[in-house]
Amino acid sequence: MNILLIGSGAREHALAWKMDQSALVDVVHCAPGNPGMDKIGPCFDVAADDIDGLEKLTLQIEPDLIVVGPEVPLALGLSDRLRARGFDVFGPSAEAARLESSKGFSKDAMDKYGVPTARFGRFKDLLGAKAFLDTMDAPFVLKADGLAAGKGVVIAQSRKEADAEVEAMLSGKFGEASSELVIEEFMQGEEASIFVMTDGEGALYLPAAQDHKQVGEGDTGPNTGGMGAYAPAPVVDDAVLARVKAEIVEPMLKGMAADGMPYQGVLYIGVMVTDDGPKVVEFNARFGDPECQVLMAGLTGDIVPALLVCATGGLKGNEDAFGALMDLEGFQPAATIILANEGYPESYAKGAVIEGVEDAGTVDGVEVFHAGTDIDDAGALIATGGRVLAMTATGADFDEAFARAYQAADRLNWPTGFCRRDIGWRVRKT
Repeated sequence: MNILLIGSGAREHALAWKMDQSALVDVVHCAPGNPGMDKIGPCFDVAADDIDGLEKLTLQIEPDLIVVGPEVPLALGLSDRLRARGFDVFGPSAEAARLESSKGFSKDAMDKYGVPTARFGRFKDLLGAKAFLDTMDAPFVLKADGLAAGKGVVIAQSRKEADAEVEAMLSGKFGEASSELVIEEFMQGEEASIFVMTDGEGALYLPAAQDHKQVGEGDTGPNTGGMGAYAPAPVVDDAVLARVKAEIVEPMLKGMAADGMPYQGVLYIGVMVTDDGPKVVEFNARFGDPECQVLMAGLTGDIVPALLVCATGGLKGNEDAFGALMDLEGFQPAATIILANEGYPESYAKGAVIEGVEDAGTVDGVEVFHAGTDIDDAGALIATGGRVLAMTATGADFDEAFARAYQAADRLNWPTGFCRRDIGWRVRKT
C-alpha cells in the first residue's frame, strides 16, 4: 500500500520511519517532508496548511491511507476534505479537532461529559477575567483559546504576573489565538501524556510518556513545544490507566459520537495525576512532539494496521489483535533529546551548518529525527527552525537509552545548537 503523510517535523519523520518498516507498505509519500524524510520516500513541496494543494496532490498520487501529522491542517478541515473525496484518513474531523484548536470548546466538552479537569472560566474581556482571578489563589493557569504552537500556556506565580499576562494575551500576545482565553485553577500532581488510537468506538492505548516543556534545566523558563521525552512513564500505572479509561476516554468518545462528531485518529490526553486521581490538563488532536518519537522508537511491531483500522472502522472488539501486531507488550524504554537553535523559544538565527548527523546515527539504538532542517545550495544540512533535531534512543533501561541519546547529541558539530542535560530526571539513576 501507498501512504501519504502530512507534515515536516520530527514527529512526522518518526511516523514515516515507523510506517516504512511495515511489510504492508510500498511507499511513504510526504508533504512537505524534510531532509530526513526525503531518505524514506518522495517528498512534495506542498505546505501542511495548503489544503487546496494537498487535495490536489492526493488526487494525483491516490494513496491508500493518509496520515495527518500536525494540528493546523486538522483544524482547517483537511481530513473532512479528503474523506469527502473517498480517501481513508487517520486524523479527526475539524469539528472533533476543536478539542485542541479551542481550549474553551474542550473545557466545555469535558464539563458536559463529566470528565475530571480543573475549574475554569472562559473570557474575552479583561474585567471578567480579573473578576474570576479574584476567586482563585496563585499560581494561575492562563491558556490562549486557539492554536499557539505549544506556547500558549502561561503559569503565573503571582496575581500581579497573572494580571499582566491576561492583559497581554487579550491584547494579542498570541494573535488571534488569544482573543479569548481560558483561566484554570492550578492542579498539583505529576503530568503525563497518554495517547489513544481510536476509530471513534474502539480504543488502543499506547504506553504513557512524559515530556519536558520548559526550555531550561530544572524545568525552568518559558514553555516550548517540548525539549525531550521518554516512555513508558512509571507514573501511569495500571490503576491510573484504568481510571483514565473509565473516567476520561470512554465518556469523551461516547459523548463526541452522540453529539455527531465521532473522533477518529489519535487522541492525546495531557493528564495530571493528582491525589484525587487523573484529571485532564488538555486534549490534543494528534501525536505529541517529542512524545511521538519515543513511542515510534519503543514499539517493536507494526503500527500500520492500527492506523488503517482507525481510519476505516472496525477496531472495537479487536483491540487485542491490533495491539499484538504493534507488540505493545514488548515496548522498549525509549528517550529523546531535542537539539534546539540558540535563542529558542524566542528569536533565533537560521542557516547554521550542522555536521555529524550521520555519525550520531551510528550510536547503538539511536535514530536521528529531523525537525527544523533544510539543505543549502552547497548541499550542507542547515538549521532552519527552533527545534531542529531529535536524538532518539532505546535501551535495556532508561539509563542506557538516555546515555545513547546524549552520546549521539555530543557527536554533532553545531556550535549554536543546545539541549537540556537533565531530560528524564524522574527516571534516570545516573
